Amino acid sequence: MVGGRLIDFVPDPFNPPRWMSAVHFQIIGSRLLRTRAGVKLARERIETPDGDFLDLDFATVGTVNVETASSVVLVLHGLEGSAESKYALETYRQLAALDVAAVGLNFRSCGGELNRTARLYHSGETGDCRFVLKKLSRKYPSHRIGVIGFSLGGNVLLKYLGEKVEIPTNLVAAAAVSVPFDLAAGADYLELGYGRFYRWRLLRSLRAKVLAKSGLVGGLVDMNRVSRAITFREFDDAATAPLHGFRGVEDYYSRSSSKQFLSSIELPTLLLHSDDDPFLPPSSVPRMEVEENDHLQAVFTALGGHVGFMQGRLWKPDFWAERTVSRFVASRLLG
Repeated sequence: MVGGRLIDFVPDPFNPPRWMSAVHFQIIGSRLLRTRAGVKLARERIETPDGDFLDLDFATVGTVNVETASSVVLVLHGLEGSAESKYALETYRQLAALDVAAVGLNFRSCGGELNRTARLYHSGETGDCRFVLKKLSRKYPSHRIGVIGFSLGGNVLLKYLGEKVEIPTNLVAAAAVSVPFDLAAGADYLELGYGRFYRWRLLRSLRAKVLAKSGLVGGLVDMNRVSRAITFREFDDAATAPLHGFRGVEDYYSRSSSKQFLSSIELPTLLLHSDDDPFLPPSSVPRMEVEENDHLQAVFTALGGHVGFMQGRLWKPDFWAERTVSRFVASRLLG
């Protein structure tokens, strides 16, 4: 553990049994063993200033929801996930056990319906996060607010906090899990070993979205390059960069990586990351940046994979990351 000189949170250690320690078991096993039970979601669609929409899923777990609780946490999902991803649902349950309500933001095109405009979402898009937090702050002015981000959502969150633009006064804590702090390094790392399996699965979904919007975005991107893209660099250069105003893939990665924003964060923020995460090389984990910012606390583990962090027994798994970030944020919201 490093950093945290202004933070007194003490996390439980992460100790998976040996048979759970393999990185791909952590990633795939946790995905299979997480459950969808016990969470009811109510969707609210909000219109954005650019003529698009965002879908918010408000969670009810037992009797806990945004109307009954005194605090609420916005949850940001990862690449090609949604507010209904199992790690998000587990987070809603963990927060509710602490009497904290939750709402999940579906990034554009991720809520089950393609968005209207000639764009999607990306790792550095903080405008929608900012817009939603302002909405929540105004709608629930007496609530204390937290944010938890996973993977791409964590990168968005840390960049947003570091930009320090229009942060609501009742936003008091944040946490991020398995963040790709350096997008260029992460894209290259996914071309090694089993990382290519995860890259293949995610790119298949991303390509399909862009191709489905060809009538809207065809004048902005080369659809042949998009359909042929087999690496994140190729896809981001062909689609992400031109759709979102970047000069190219290097400009996108350079401007959107959250690592450079960590030194500016002034909100108590917890980071969880594993050295065996196949989405980022260990050399790109920002240990020094965390150490130099008293507002950050990090738990860097040897094992855990990417949004895995499962321990316990097969018939009774413990999802350590969701439990830990929920405990941390709740400690600031209810303290």
